[in-house]
Amino acid sequence: MSIELQSTGTFTIGGKTVHRLGFGAMSLTGPGVWGPPRDHDEAIRVLRRVVELGVDFIDTADSYGPYVNEELIREALHPYPEELFIATKAGFVRTGPGQWHAVGRPAYLRQEVEMSLRRLGVDRIDLLQLHRIDPQVPLEEQVSELKALRDEGKIANVGLSEVSVEELEQARRIVEIVTVQNRYNLTNRFSEDVLRHCEEQGIGFIAYSPIAKGALAAPGGPVEHVAKVVGATPAQVSLAWLLAHSPVMLTIPGTSSVAHLEENLAASTVTLTAEQVRELTAAC
Repeated sequence: MSIELQSTGTFTIGGKTVHRLGFGAMSLTGPGVWGPPRDHDEAIRVLRRVVELGVDFIDTADSYGPYVNEELIREALHPYPEELFIATKAGFVRTGPGQWHAVGRPAYLRQEVEMSLRRLGVDRIDLLQLHRIDPQVPLEEQVSELKALRDEGKIANVGLSEVSVEELEQARRIVEIVTVQNRYNLTNRFSEDVLRHCEEQGIGFIAYSPIAKGALAAPGGPVEHVAKVVGATPAQVSLAWLLAHSPVMLTIPGTSSVAHLEENLAASTVTLTAEQVRELTAAC
């Protein structure tokens, strides 16, 4: 299989340049993002194929499993290629399948960073993202702890997840924020204001759940129409649109199978015309 990741463009995070089409590893866990994957060996194959195909940005979190995801990444890829950039997260606790709870106490965040360092087998985490802001803890305390960990050299860069422009700016008054990770796709653009603010400030915007779903992507819809014209799948068109939509966009489609991984990454070979981008943008 031949892909052209260079055609997706690049973005620089903390001085390290990555391709804007990355990989989200969350799917490499059990149902409800709980426990080990159904097929451990396939999960390892997926991660190794990710790197073989030139992907250099992998997103994970301590809560995926919990802990399973980071352990799989180490098993499959350690010692890591020099160009590989691993972003993980802390601050979201998993207590069962489909159960999520924000915990932003500084001592807990520090504990989880220390454990992620051990699980990933690294001396410093490339990017540590506050997975969710804990409403029970002042934002300043949560972000200040991450700044302290950065200053100690345990994390290289700080990011946020699921935040508003106001929250982003509040955090930036404490420490440099290099990325924001919010849900964003063709059919869910509630974070459009955050994306545009990131553009203005030169902050990377990591779109999770990047594949369009619902009526827009349904048979006979505009995504399928464009897909037929360019000879691609609707998922590939969804990813290509994201990359065309903003120069600070990074997208992290995930999967638990090698075949689906290769299909997603083939979005790098899809070129949309300016008119097709406008058509898709106007459709929602």
